[in-house]
Amino acid sequence: MSRREKIEAMLADEPNDTFLRYSLAMELKNEQQFDESLSRLDELTRDASPYIPAFFMAAQTLADLDRVDEARTYLRDGIDQARAQGDTHAAAEMSDYLTMLGERGEL
Repeated sequence: MSRREKIEAMLADEPNDTFLRYSLAMELKNEQQFDESLSRLDELTRDASPYIPAFFMAAQTLADLDRVDEARTYLRDGIDQARAQGDTHAAAEMSDYLTMLGERGEL
């Protein structure tokens, strides 16, 4: 059984487990199933309590795919959510990445 299959089996028992959902998104990214990975990351950003790492990972994935404008949107939203949740470290990391993306075109 692959790592992805194990995660999917655990998700069958715990479909709302945030970490398992994030782990599945990461496995899909590793398998280069970027659209499915991004879809699952997006779901995590839209939860009642958005999962902050999902914003950053979605942004990094989009930037790697040269979808920089979309990446910036996730970063800006992620920074707002991180600040709202009191996660200043994540907000700072995403701010730094947003600045770095500024070198890849128009802000």
